[in-house]
Amino acid sequence: MDKSLIGLLGIKIEEVSEGYVIASMPVDDRTRQPFGFLHGGASVALAETAASVGAYNLIDKETEIAFGLEINANHIKSKKSGVVRALASVLHRGKSTMVWEIRIVDEDDDLICISRCTIAVVKKK
Repeated sequence: MDKSLIGLLGIKIEEVSEGYVIASMPVDDRTRQPFGFLHGGASVALAETAASVGAYNLIDKETEIAFGLEINANHIKSKKSGVVRALASVLHRGKSTMVWEIRIVDEDDDLICISRCTIAVVKKK
């Protein structure tokens, strides 16, 4: 089992293509807050994971590395169980930054969270 945050939260990367990523995460005891609802921090972790995987897919892995620079999230709807999916698409692909939009939806494609993540693209030393 992956002992990173991705593994601990049960995040799975479902699809990666040029400028687009789908990732999923269960809504269970690992990802709920004490009141029984999906934790906003878990949604943000899912969003940044999807954006980071997408950015990594677009950089020159020999000479560059990507880091999350900024993220915001609006939590639109609560969820107590099931699975959520992050649908991440690149909005801006620059030389030193990328901006990703991440829509987190439930099984009925209802919007749970909308997030924007800025990724820094840094030259390896």
